[in-house]
Amino acid sequence: MQEFDAIIVGAGPAGLAAARKLAEAKMNVICLEKKQEIGVPKRCAEGLGGGWFERLGIKPDKRWAVREIEGAALYAPSGKKLELRFGKTAGYVLERRVFEKELAKQAVNAGAKIRVKHPVTSAVRENGKVKIEAGVRGDEEEYSAPLVLACDGVETQTARMLGLNTVNKLNDIDSGYQYEMAGIDYEGDDLINLFFGEDGTTEGTAKSYLDKFVESHPGLKQGSIVEVNAGAVPVGGFLDDMTADNLLVAGDAAHHVNPIHGGGIGLAMEGARIASDIAIGAHNAGDYSHKFLQKYNPIWYEKRGNQLKSILKRRHLFESLSDENLETLVNSLTGDDVLKIAEGELIESAKIVGKKLIKYPGLTKIMLKYLK
Repeated sequence: MQEFDAIIVGAGPAGLAAARKLAEAKMNVICLEKKQEIGVPKRCAEGLGGGWFERLGIKPDKRWAVREIEGAALYAPSGKKLELRFGKTAGYVLERRVFEKELAKQAVNAGAKIRVKHPVTSAVRENGKVKIEAGVRGDEEEYSAPLVLACDGVETQTARMLGLNTVNKLNDIDSGYQYEMAGIDYEGDDLINLFFGEDGTTEGTAKSYLDKFVESHPGLKQGSIVEVNAGAVPVGGFLDDMTADNLLVAGDAAHHVNPIHGGGIGLAMEGARIASDIAIGAHNAGDYSHKFLQKYNPIWYEKRGNQLKSILKRRHLFESLSDENLETLVNSLTGDDVLKIAEGELIESAKIVGKKLIKYPGLTKIMLKYLK
C-alpha cells in the first residue's frame, strides 16, 4: 500500500493543474491516468481564449499555442457570415499533446508523481481514508490517501465509486467528432468558424454529420484527414454539490464546460485550482469530511458556476431557433451584439433584442423567454 496526502484521478488539464498546486503546497500527491500517454487521444477542438491565459497566469508557447485566433465568424444556414473581430489575438488553437505534457512536467518538477496506464478499478473508504486499486490486469497497485480529487472526465467512475452521482442527462451531453486535416483551402483561418442550422433529420452519428459537412465544402473536401478524435462533451447538468467525504470533483467530471461552445480547458484548470485550495485547507486542518469540503461549491459558483448557468439559458435559446430565425438574427445583429447576448449580462441582452428585433415580434418573444 502506497500512502499519499492526496490522490488525483485523471491527468488532463484539471488533474495536472491540481497536481501542481498540491505539490507546490508540499503535499505528497500522485496523479493516476488510465491512458498510456498524456494528451492523447483528445476530445476537443483545442481552443483556449486569451482571457484564460491571463486568469491562469499562462504564457503562450509556440510549441503548443500553434495558431493565433483573432475572433469568430458565425454562418447562417444560407451561408451569410457575421464576423466578430477583436483587433488583437483573442486566443489560440492548442496542440494538446504538447500542452498537457508541459503541464505534466511542471507538476512533476513541483514534486508530484504521475502514473500512466493506471486505470482506477476500485475506490473504497476504509478507516477515514480512500483505498484505490489501479493498473492493468496482473499489474495492479494499491494506493491510500485521506483525499481524492476526481478529474477523470465526463464518464468519471471514481466519483461514482465514492457515492457521488455525476451522471448527466442525454440532452446535456454533446457527441463530438473531429478531423484534423491538411491540404485544405479555407478563408478566415485566423477565426473560429461556427456554422448554425437545422439538418431536418433526427438520426445520424456525429461522424455522419461531419462527413456531410466536409463533403459540402469543396475547400475541405479536397483535403486529407491526418488525425481523428471523438468523445462526449458535457454541456449542462451542473452539479449542486461537487463533494463528498474524502472527495472533490473538477473538470469534465464536474461538468465544468461552457454550454454553448463546449470549451472546458480553462474552466477545468480554474475549477481544479479552487478545489486544490480546499484540499490544502483540509490537509492543514486534518478534516476531510463532506461538511468541510463542500466549501468548494459556493466558491466555484460565485467565481464561475452562476455565469455558466446563465450561458446554459443561451444554449437552450440557440437550440430553439429555426433556420428562418437564424437568418433574421444574422441580418439584424452585429458581431458585438451576438457576443453580448452569448455571454453578457441579461438586462443588456434583453435591451439589444428589444431594439434590434422590434420588427420580428415572434422571434423577440422566443429570445426574451430565455433572457428573463
